[in-house]
Amino acid sequence: MSLPKRGSQPVALTVAGSDSGGGAGIQADLKTFAAYGVHGTSAITCLTAQNPKGVRGIQACRPDMVRKQIEAVLEELPPVAAKTGMLFLTSTVRIVAEVFRQAKRPLLVVDPVMVATSGARLLQPAAIKALREDLLPLAALVTPNLDEAVILCGMEIRDEEGLRAAARFLRQRYGCAALIKGGHLRGSKQAVDVFFDGEEELLLSAPFIEGVSTHGTGCTYSAAIVAALALGATLPRAVRSAKEHVTQAIARSVRVAGHDVLNPLWALPRLRSALSKR
Repeated sequence: MSLPKRGSQPVALTVAGSDSGGGAGIQADLKTFAAYGVHGTSAITCLTAQNPKGVRGIQACRPDMVRKQIEAVLEELPPVAAKTGMLFLTSTVRIVAEVFRQAKRPLLVVDPVMVATSGARLLQPAAIKALREDLLPLAALVTPNLDEAVILCGMEIRDEEGLRAAARFLRQRYGCAALIKGGHLRGSKQAVDVFFDGEEELLLSAPFIEGVSTHGTGCTYSAAIVAALALGATLPRAVRSAKEHVTQAIARSVRVAGHDVLNPLWALPRLRSALSKR
């Protein structure tokens, strides 16, 4: 029997918290990287005790250990693109920014995770200043949801024009492209997001999936952008691809122990099919 030729994969990095329930954070990111055929690496910033009903506890990793994880990856597995998710501590935000500032920086996507779907705070209030001053100026893209955009921009966002204004504000203020996720926009009949990179503006919309309640969509969305960038996509193309990916991951969500769980691996049904025939 001849063995197939070994292929190569680009590397992506996620710097985020661990979700013990497997629906968000590091776990969602690595599943998404795998779905795109990208080698996923990680630096864990926090351990969380959580399940689909909520977060029961958070234990932050020491910032120096976060630094060592990132540096270990950069040394031998240099990523083409990277993302940050839950950082939690001011000191962690600053350490992460310091490492990326000194290194030959990969394309960096900052998902400014502040509050969990369940309402648990995932970024200390004092860390928001460090996020603004130290990390966002290094980013290629920032991906806030509606509530996070309100905090970062200091403006009310009530409609699509508000999304556009927020994207333009973040681009002007920090020099990075912005993707404002409007899924929680009141009165909207579709999940509408606005992307702006200083030249190109995209209005991305998808129908709401009725009867499905999941968490981890923001993590999956930003991870899909990073994976597409690692594969060589332009930023606008990566954002379009990620919007389609997260929409399908919601639409094809699965039931796990009575809970709706996002399905980042929706496009990879072949292994289960092969196993079921044995």
